[in-house]
Amino acid sequence: MNPLLQLGAVEQRDRLASGALRAVELAEACLEQIARREPEVGAWAYLDGDHVMRQAKALDEHRAKGRPVGPLHGLPVGLKDVIDTAGMPSENGTPLDSGRKPAHDAYVVKRLKQAGAVIMGKTVTTELMLRHPGKTRNPHNPAHTPGGSSSGSAAAVACGMVPLAIGTQTLGSVIRPASYCGTVGFKPSFGAVPRSGVLSQAPSLDTLGVFAANVADAALLADNLYGDDAGDEATTLAPAPRLLEISTSSPPVKPAFAFVRQPAWDTADPEMQAGFAELAEALGEDCDEVDLPGHFGEAMKLCELVQMTELAKSYHHYARRGRDQLSPTMQQTMDEGGRVLAHDYLVARDWPRLLNDALEAVFDRYDAILTPAAPGPAPAGLEWTGSAAFNGIWTFCGTPAVTLPLLQSDSGLPMGVQLVGRRGDDGRLLRTAQWLVQFLSQSA
Repeated sequence: MNPLLQLGAVEQRDRLASGALRAVELAEACLEQIARREPEVGAWAYLDGDHVMRQAKALDEHRAKGRPVGPLHGLPVGLKDVIDTAGMPSENGTPLDSGRKPAHDAYVVKRLKQAGAVIMGKTVTTELMLRHPGKTRNPHNPAHTPGGSSSGSAAAVACGMVPLAIGTQTLGSVIRPASYCGTVGFKPSFGAVPRSGVLSQAPSLDTLGVFAANVADAALLADNLYGDDAGDEATTLAPAPRLLEISTSSPPVKPAFAFVRQPAWDTADPEMQAGFAELAEALGEDCDEVDLPGHFGEAMKLCELVQMTELAKSYHHYARRGRDQLSPTMQQTMDEGGRVLAHDYLVARDWPRLLNDALEAVFDRYDAILTPAAPGPAPAGLEWTGSAAFNGIWTFCGTPAVTLPLLQSDSGLPMGVQLVGRRGDDGRLLRTAQWLVQFLSQSA
């Protein structure tokens, strides 16, 4: 790999801003890495190298004229192919949107362009952000799934094609593929990042997230995406999050962790369970095992009920246009969602408030919940993108979550450690995650 690609995005940004590195040099390095790895990995749904280089050249010319540069000046970013990008195909992983080119940018794309990022292209998504896989393979072993639905974004960052990428999560579609591919994946609090111009599957759950090589890089990208937008009623006017500043600062006191097994613990791979036993031992008195109240056992089922119900409504127009072009998995999910009773859906929508109330006692005592990001390493085969059993509860609650590539299976596949924070306390979660990475590296 080109040494430029081994630098973190924060260091790349600093070199680009100072002129020590030109945007065209970094863009060329990314394109060369894509040419090397793409035939095996298949991370991209759309890529135009000429367009990439035109963007990079324009940014270099801008800086050469002495004009101020943006906070992401010259940094290449991959976009999941459910995020509208003006003039680029945005096909949502379905033949029903083949050739679709939106006229306007999604909110986050506008923010990226304002910040000076290079839009590299569109990364592969599963069909309409559900479970039917795309062409992407795990960069560590192409016989294994990369996860989903943000498969291309996770894989592209994992093998150095881009330093940064954006995905979405409705159940586990950022945290799980990040775990399987060995990257940092960060899902902000619900409503923190506007979703205008992004495919809507389940509006009560859909959340934009980011992929990066390390915590600081994830914070850098996410910092430039938060905001309030009239097109997304889940957002609110709030101060700038200062994620990079907070995440790279020292905690005022040594963080405390709540090791939560979650209701799905018995489904975790023995290697994952053993890894968490070692992690808890390494943290010692700073990590306590905490049991969630019994009603958390119902949360995943209720989250899936909300997802199916809202999906059936959101994707009704796809079924009308061409149900036979949807996968059997999609058709079955839509049918199940259409059969949910209004009473059951409305009751399920009340549960996040109840769950978050119970979590308050945990976060009053602990800085973060420590739990697996996935049941284990990426499953073999490409027909299934893996289980979201360790992610759905936190998406349902709207809490921020981050996965760190800290564990490895005997076969060499990565396994992610997930940290979960209090809703709205995203900076503190990233600071705690950064502390954990440093603590373990010093203990090794």
